[in-house]
Amino acid sequence: MATSENRFRYLRNARRVSQGLFFLLFMVLLLQTNIDALDSPDELPQISAPVDFFLEINPLIAVTTVLSTHTLYRNLILAVVLIVATLFLGRFFCGWVCPMGSINHALAAIKSRRMKGRHRIGQNAWKPYQRWKYGILVVMLGAALAGSALAGLLDPISLLTRSMALLVLPAYNVLTQDVYSWSLHAQLGAFDFLLTPVSWVTYATLIRAEQVVFHHTFLILLLFVGILVANRFITRFWCRGLCPLGALLGVFSKVSIVSLEKRTALCTDCNRCALHCQGGDNPKPGDTWHKTECHLCMNCVASCPEAGIAFRFFPQREQTTTAVNISRRAVLASAGAGMLAIPVLRTATHPDRPSDPTLVRPPGSLHEREFLTRCIRCGECMNVCPNNALHPTFMQAGAEGIWSPMLIPRIGYCEPTCVLCSQVCPTGAIDEITEEEKAWVPTAGKQETDGPPIRIGIAFYDTGRCLPYAMARECIVCEEWCPTTPKSIYFEEVEQRDRDGNYMYLKLPRVDPGICVGCGACTFACPVKGAPAIYVTPVGETRNPQNRILLEDQSPGRQ
Repeated sequence: MATSENRFRYLRNARRVSQGLFFLLFMVLLLQTNIDALDSPDELPQISAPVDFFLEINPLIAVTTVLSTHTLYRNLILAVVLIVATLFLGRFFCGWVCPMGSINHALAAIKSRRMKGRHRIGQNAWKPYQRWKYGILVVMLGAALAGSALAGLLDPISLLTRSMALLVLPAYNVLTQDVYSWSLHAQLGAFDFLLTPVSWVTYATLIRAEQVVFHHTFLILLLFVGILVANRFITRFWCRGLCPLGALLGVFSKVSIVSLEKRTALCTDCNRCALHCQGGDNPKPGDTWHKTECHLCMNCVASCPEAGIAFRFFPQREQTTTAVNISRRAVLASAGAGMLAIPVLRTATHPDRPSDPTLVRPPGSLHEREFLTRCIRCGECMNVCPNNALHPTFMQAGAEGIWSPMLIPRIGYCEPTCVLCSQVCPTGAIDEITEEEKAWVPTAGKQETDGPPIRIGIAFYDTGRCLPYAMARECIVCEEWCPTTPKSIYFEEVEQRDRDGNYMYLKLPRVDPGICVGCGACTFACPVKGAPAIYVTPVGETRNPQNRILLEDQSPGRQ
C-alpha cells in the first residue's frame, strides 16, 4: 500500500509541475505577441509562435463556434484532441493544464492553510451551487445556436487572456516604466551598479517599452478580481460553480475510463482526502463521489495513509455518480434564455443595421453579423496591435458585442503594413490577410493584388474645428501623415480675405473617398487637442457592401 501511496504522491507532484509549466507557457506566448509586434518598426514580422495555442485547444470555443457558424474553424481542430482525451481521462485539463484553474488552485491552497480542518472538510464537500456552471454552459450554448459567441465572455481561457492583456500587462508596463525612470535618477550609491541594469533589462526585454492604455476595462477588472477574491471564501469557487468550460469537460468526463475506486474496508475516517480536495467531489469512502466534478488533482489519493482510495482504469463504481445534477426543466429554461437573449439584445443594436459611427473594426473583420458569431473577446488582437489602436468596445456594438475590438484612432492608428491582428485571431472573426491583400502602401519586391485595398472606413472633416476651415490658418499635418499612394488627402487652394481685408491663398484639405482606407493616421496626428478635426467612421468599409457612399469604385490606379 505504501508503494501505491508513493506513486500517487509522485503524480500529485507531477500535476504541480504541469500546472507551473503550462502557466509559464501561457504567459510566454502572451508576452510573445508584444515581442512580435515590436521586433521591427519598419517591417512588421509574422507571428513566430503559436500565441493562441490555449485558445485553439479550447473545447468550449470549438463547440460554440460550430453551433454558431455550423463549421469547425481550421485552427480549432486541436480542441477535438482534448475532447477525446477527456473522454478517456476525465477533467484532467482543469487540474493539470488550465492556467486560470492553476491561479485559482494556488490562491485556494494559500487560503486553505489558514482554515481549521473541520471548516475545510465541510467546504470541500459537494454543494448545490456547483450546478450553476451547467446552467451557464447551456445558456452559452443556446446563445451560440442563436448565432452569437457570448461564451467568450466567461470562457476561462478567453477571460484570462483578456484580463492579462488589457489589465495585468499594462499595469506591469506602468510599474516597470516608473521603476526604470526612478532608477535613472535615484542616488543609491553602490546599489546603482545593480539596480540600473536590472531595471533596464525588465523595462526593455519583458514587455513593450511604450505605455499602452485600453478603454472600457473597468468591468473586466471587476470580473477578474472578483474571481480571484472568491477563493478567499470558497475553494476554487469559479472552477466549481461558474466555469462553463469546466461544465463542458464534466459532461464529456461522464464516460471516462479513469475513475476513483473506493475501498471502504481500508478507510479509517481520517478525512484527509476531503481536507485537500480541490474539486468538491466527495472522495471519501462512504460518500457518493461526483465524477464530473473531479479535477484529477491527486490530492486525495496522495494524502490517504491507508490507500483507501485510488484512481484506476475501469474501477468499481458502487459509490460513484456521473449525474450533472441539473434537471431537464433547468436545461430547457437555460437553453431558451440563451436563445432568446440574442434577439432581445438585437432590438437595441442589430448587426445588419448601420452601427455606431465610431465602431471601426480591424482590417479583415467579417461582416458584423458573422463577426459576432465568431469573436470570443479574447483580446489577442488588442494585445498584438503595435500602435495600441485596438480597444474593447463597451456599448458601441450593443450589449451583444461588448469587449469586442474596435479602432480608436485618436489613441493609435492602424499600421499600414501590419496584419498581426488577423494572424492571432483564433476563430476567424478577423480573416487572415496578407500585407499585399491589405494593399495600403506599395510593397516593393512583393506581388501586388489586382483587387481594391481592404477598407475599414473613411475619414471626414469637422470644418468647425479644422484650422484652415475654421480659423484660416495653414495646417498640412493630416496630408503629411496619410500613408496611401496616391494620398487620399489633397488640397484645394482657394482665395480668401483675412480679417483686415487682405487677400490670401489658403489650402483647404479634402478627402478622396475612393482612396481613403480609414487607417486613422490623420486623426491620430491632428494637432487640434480634444476632439480631432478629422475623424474616421466605418462608412465605406469593405466588409459591408451596404455601408457605402460611392455607387462604384472610383479608386485611381495605384502607383
